[in-house]
Amino acid sequence: MNTTAALQAQRNPAIWMLFGVSFAHLLNDAMQTAVPSAFPLFQSEMHLSFTKIGWVAFMLNITASLLQPFIGYVSDRRPMPFLLPLGMLFSLAGVVGFAYADSFWMLLVSSALIGVGSSVLHPESSRVARMAASGGKGMAQSVFQVGGNTGQALAPLLVAFLLMPHGQKGFLWFTIFAVAGIVIQQIISRWYAGQLTAAASIKKAANRMLDQQSPHSTLFVAGTMALLIILLFSKFVYIAGMTGYYSFYFIDHYGLSFSRAQICLFALQFAGMVGTLLGGPLADKFGRKTMIWISIAGTAPFSLLLPYASPAVALVLCCAIGLILMSGFSVIIVYAQELMPRHIGTVSGLFFGLAFGMGGLGSVLLGWLTDVKDVAFTIELCSFLPLLGLCAFFLPKDSKLMGKA
Repeated sequence: MNTTAALQAQRNPAIWMLFGVSFAHLLNDAMQTAVPSAFPLFQSEMHLSFTKIGWVAFMLNITASLLQPFIGYVSDRRPMPFLLPLGMLFSLAGVVGFAYADSFWMLLVSSALIGVGSSVLHPESSRVARMAASGGKGMAQSVFQVGGNTGQALAPLLVAFLLMPHGQKGFLWFTIFAVAGIVIQQIISRWYAGQLTAAASIKKAANRMLDQQSPHSTLFVAGTMALLIILLFSKFVYIAGMTGYYSFYFIDHYGLSFSRAQICLFALQFAGMVGTLLGGPLADKFGRKTMIWISIAGTAPFSLLLPYASPAVALVLCCAIGLILMSGFSVIIVYAQELMPRHIGTVSGLFFGLAFGMGGLGSVLLGWLTDVKDVAFTIELCSFLPLLGLCAFFLPKDSKLMGKA
């Protein structure tokens, strides 16, 4: 009876902590996604080339890319709850920097600060989400991810209606997000620390069990991880092209306003939020491999049509792309965690880091390509990236992943 009561007592706050890390993810990703959404503002006020715009995105993403695997690796050995509020402090410094940046190098420093904030948030928050899961790990990871997707969806609207009327000083609105995030993450960090203390002996027993069970060879793990990285590449370079350059394409191609372009990006991100929420539960029911395959390869017919559609049809296609494409990331994370169950933080940090890094490198290359060619060429080229999702066909079945016959 005492054990049952204790488990129930732990489960109730765990649900709130799951929603808490999801909301903190929303705040973080809203601040982060506001940066590429504001590229037309930077270009008009600071007369930046597309290549320089790409470098701003690169600095934002490469910082997170390099730090997240390291933080995940270290936290696997020594979890650090205090990092949760600390990450939001870096983001606070970053948005203040953007508000007062008057040179290209200040934009780069501000991007790096927000990148550091994201790199601190993702590995530890993903661990908290998994810890708070009562059974459905896919569902828990989707709840965590949908917070980030909601923030990404809101960012273009926040930029259009808060940032644009005030210019760069509008970034000061995002200080409210950062301060709220600090408070929420402080509460979560206390619960997280308590859970670590209570679960210390259970973790030791689980680790001994996992030491005895190593069903996968190094070659199997390396091959599977390589396939997952290819899928991440197709997903996040495509997203970098859409979030960073589709606004320019929309304005040039249709002759419509910046605000109308932001509505299309909002549709993409909002549909992605819905897709993320559905992806985890559907993967729990129909299998991880199936959902990964559908989420990327299933995007291709819509992405290939997008550059040639009318504005109204483009809005519908953006919804379809977001819904399908973004349903797979939380599933990929859980798939990789099950492949390497002793290294939850490392896997989370690696995949979030790769996501940011590929997005950052993609932004630089796509910016250079846009300067050399034009924005239409860039968007048309990006439309083929989801075809790489066909590689998911070669992923091991879920049963083999779990070490079952």
